[in-house]
Amino acid sequence: MSTIPHHQNSDWYSAADMARLMGISHQRFNQIVAERGWRSPDNLRCTGHPTGIWRRENGKILYHYSLLPALVRARLAAGTDITPPEDSRKAVKQRLARDHLWAQYEKASDKARDRARRKLTAMQAVHTCVQSGMAKDASVRMIGQEQGFSAASYYGWETRVAGIDKADWLPYLLDRYTGRVADPDSCSEEAWEFIKADYLRPEARAFEVCYRTLAHVATQKGWTIPSSRTLLRRLEREIPVVVRVLKREGVDALKRLFPAQERDRSMFHALEAVNVDGHTFDVFVTFPDGSIGRPCLVGFQDLYSGMILSWRVDRSETKELVRLAIGDMVRRWGIPDHCWLDNGRAFASKWITGGIANRYRFKVKEEEPSGLLTDLGVTVHWTTPYHGQAKPIERAWRDFCNNIAKDPRLAGAYTGNNPTAKPENYASRAVPLDEFLKVVAWGIHEHNNRPGRDTKVCGRRLSFQAAFEASYAQAPIRKATPQQHRLWLLAAEGVKARDRDGAVHIEGNRYWAEFLTQHRGEKLVARFDPQDLHGQVHLYSLSGSYLGAAPCVEAAGFADIAAARAHAAKRNAWLKAVKQTAKAELAMSIEEVAALLPEAPEAPPPPAPGIIRPVFGNNALKPAAAAPVPVADSDPEADVLASFSRAVARMRLVERE
Repeated sequence: MSTIPHHQNSDWYSAADMARLMGISHQRFNQIVAERGWRSPDNLRCTGHPTGIWRRENGKILYHYSLLPALVRARLAAGTDITPPEDSRKAVKQRLARDHLWAQYEKASDKARDRARRKLTAMQAVHTCVQSGMAKDASVRMIGQEQGFSAASYYGWETRVAGIDKADWLPYLLDRYTGRVADPDSCSEEAWEFIKADYLRPEARAFEVCYRTLAHVATQKGWTIPSSRTLLRRLEREIPVVVRVLKREGVDALKRLFPAQERDRSMFHALEAVNVDGHTFDVFVTFPDGSIGRPCLVGFQDLYSGMILSWRVDRSETKELVRLAIGDMVRRWGIPDHCWLDNGRAFASKWITGGIANRYRFKVKEEEPSGLLTDLGVTVHWTTPYHGQAKPIERAWRDFCNNIAKDPRLAGAYTGNNPTAKPENYASRAVPLDEFLKVVAWGIHEHNNRPGRDTKVCGRRLSFQAAFEASYAQAPIRKATPQQHRLWLLAAEGVKARDRDGAVHIEGNRYWAEFLTQHRGEKLVARFDPQDLHGQVHLYSLSGSYLGAAPCVEAAGFADIAAARAHAAKRNAWLKAVKQTAKAELAMSIEEVAALLPEAPEAPPPPAPGIIRPVFGNNALKPAAAAPVPVADSDPEADVLASFSRAVARMRLVERE
């Protein structure tokens, strides 16, 4: 009989001792530790955490007795011998086997479980008859005739459950059929690589066609291949589904297999966190200069409530548009603490996020000016471009596609959401920009105030705006100071004062004031209104101190700097891992497959005729002038046939007369 060793502190036991005290295996105890997180760093007994439940002693890991069940702790306190018997390991194995069988029973089909229940019902009926005084053999025969089983089958069932508690008979009576297992050696390795290379490609060739191609090549190469169904089952068993989807259907189909992350936004309060994105409307709009195009909206959404806080519309998604939308949000509601945005050019511009170390677009320079969000103290979080799961505002854009783009006031200007979905009245009208902005304003108002929103915050009762205002009234809100108002009204750009006179040149315009002579050759920060470059600019040092305002001395024109569209989404680590697995699976390229295909054999020449049929009927009366046979080369046999034909023709003419 094994005994539990005594440590210096009897309150601490090793993993093996804890398992014996709990009456379980060492492996099961380690599973419990992992499942319940007992070995986490937060539970370590140390000076900083005297109430921990595990510690290290002489290179061993010990656990506190408080982890034991209450009954075991009581017996330890009473000094009762609780060392388990030597056959406890056997009991643990039986318990594990029972749990495994119950798990198999749950995975079985309904038909298999019904058969097991019928067996259990039959055995219970036999036991009832035996308890009533009937002989067992007679009971088995009688119940067997009623329910359709033989005595041999019944006694086989009893053998299965011998020594098993009646409560656990059901999984032991489950049939366990194992179908014929195909011999892996029945398929040559070259054939296996060939079918994988042919089947796992973007053309998504049908498996039966791939198999027929393999059969032709295997005949020539002497490869051994199993049946089509056997090879298909092996392919489905050994090649992961994700690899098959990636190689045959592409990355987009693979992305759909990855579940979307469900994020709880109720952890925030109103205006604590926002997200921003741009949306191009499927509507033709006439701009003030007479040009026609599809306008772009940049909007900020509150993550807590889902309310659209601010928005601006322009020709495209530019940094100026983002800056103005930020100004509208901060001026009306306040400064958020966190902002989620993608890595598009307009948002990653140094005008907006300059000075942020993790801005993974453009080159981050030490002397570049800090961006608007950086100056306002907003923590920026980057999301994956074109990835709707990372930006909840994408759901609002889908709502705008139905409620705004298809508004009756915009009839005739709707373009369709793709080139193949153009309406019948496509391009029949272009809406003036002012009229379009009124429709957008009404649509966003309706979006924010629609009651019964199905979110955790709104509870299918409130609107986005009602939920936002309820939290906004109790939340700590940061308001902008008068000095901060200049941050979004003017854009920031790093410039250098000329070495000769200190003048500053921006977009072809020259700005100068007397104080600039003290800063010749220095890097400065200019804040200006990009729509009024003929006015004055405010100049700051790189440290942020205000230097003064410099008027425009010479206007050399204005050139607007357009922003590009956001780039494609990044690949994540899960997609890269799947692609690496797919690459490892293919040992033969499709070019090698094509090289092994057999060529079509040449057609053999036609055989010579054994009998030449003579020509009868009216055709015999027609002169054969087309191909006369010279007299010198005449054939006696041909002459006889010709004479015979003429005679038959004359006989038919006589009969007609």
